[in-house]
Amino acid sequence: MQADPGALPEWLVFGLLLGIAGSLFVAVLFLVAGRLFPAKRQARGLREGGEERRRTEIREYLDAIDEQFAENHYVAGQHVAFYLPRRDVAITFDARAYYRIERSPTTPVLVEHEMPGAYLGQRLPFETPEVSLGPEPEPEPPADPARQAFAELGLRESATLAEVKSAYRDRVKQVHPDHGGDEEEFKRVREAYTLAKQHAA
Repeated sequence: MQADPGALPEWLVFGLLLGIAGSLFVAVLFLVAGRLFPAKRQARGLREGGEERRRTEIREYLDAIDEQFAENHYVAGQHVAFYLPRRDVAITFDARAYYRIERSPTTPVLVEHEMPGAYLGQRLPFETPEVSLGPEPEPEPPADPARQAFAELGLRESATLAEVKSAYRDRVKQVHPDHGGDEEEFKRVREAYTLAKQHAA
C-alpha cells in the first residue's frame, strides 16, 4: 500500500502531538501552582501596602509641618510621589526619576520605601520644625539581671540553690556545644547559673 504524498510523516505528527500535550501540561502546572502557592502575589501586595503606608506617613508629616504639597505630580518630565510647590522640591521613591530631576532646577529628595515618614525632615533641603507624630514610646525599665538569670534557667526568683543547680544541669544538657547546642546560648546559661547561685533562696 502506498502512502499519501500530501500526508505528514508519522514522526512529525507524533512530535507535534507530544509538543502540544507538553505545553498544555506545563500551562496547567503553572495555573495550579499559582493558586496553591501565591507567595509572589502576597509579597507584591505587602510591598504595595508598604508604599501606601509610607505615602500616608509622608502626608501626615507634611501636614504636621504645614507644608503645601501635590501628590502624583509631574516634575521635569518625571512622575513623583509628592511635590512641594513653595520650595520647588520633588519627593520620589524612584531612583531614576531622582537622577533625572537632579539635572533640573527642582531639588529632588529620594525616599526609600522602608524609611518612616517622620524621617523625611532630615532629608528635606530646608529647615523643618520638630514635630511629634504619635505618642513617644515609653522607655523600658532596666532589666533586673537576677530576674533574667532565673528566667534563663526556667526558674522562679524564689528558687533554692538545689533547684538552681538542678535546672542548670538540665539546661546544659540542652545547650552544650558537644551535644549540638549553640556556644552563645551555652555562655548565657553559665552566666545565668553564676548569678542565680548568688541570689538563690
